[in-house]
Amino acid sequence: MVNYRRNRAAGGTYFFTVNLEDCRSTLLVDHVSTLLRSIFNVKRHHPFVIEAMVIMPDHFHAVWTLPPGDSDYIRRLQLLKAQFAKHLLNAGVLINRNRRGEYDLWQKRFWEHTIRDDFDFEAHVNYVHINPVKHGYVKRANDWPYSTIHQYVEKGVLAADWACGADEGEFGE
Repeated sequence: MVNYRRNRAAGGTYFFTVNLEDCRSTLLVDHVSTLLRSIFNVKRHHPFVIEAMVIMPDHFHAVWTLPPGDSDYIRRLQLLKAQFAKHLLNAGVLINRNRRGEYDLWQKRFWEHTIRDDFDFEAHVNYVHINPVKHGYVKRANDWPYSTIHQYVEKGVLAADWACGADEGEFGE
């Protein structure tokens, strides 16, 4: 087995991409309230700040900042995945099992990037917010309902027509 090295900076800010096993699935938006409940339950017991987040049909991107002295984002993501799967099963959603009998909902791995500076932070937050446009779901990032872009617009950090018609740009990963 490959030994993946993950950077762990206590109190760090991280960008994540977390995917469902089935890239054709729409479970995350079909059950967005269940996903959000799982996220906020994990957040209540293992605090972190959601700097930016977008929920797509089969994956999500997030920028989270952990508390000072804490670098355990892996545990948070494990709990989130497990709680979401458990809630789906309790709601009667069928989830396939792999050959080992494990639920085959989430990809085992996830992408993580430690944010290095303000420029890197801005690029990854922009990447999060532009993702629905990049995937062709909407023409304006602000039109996607499952995104923190609405909070950025409400606070005046971004204009409602931010990246309207954007095809390319310096948007993180």
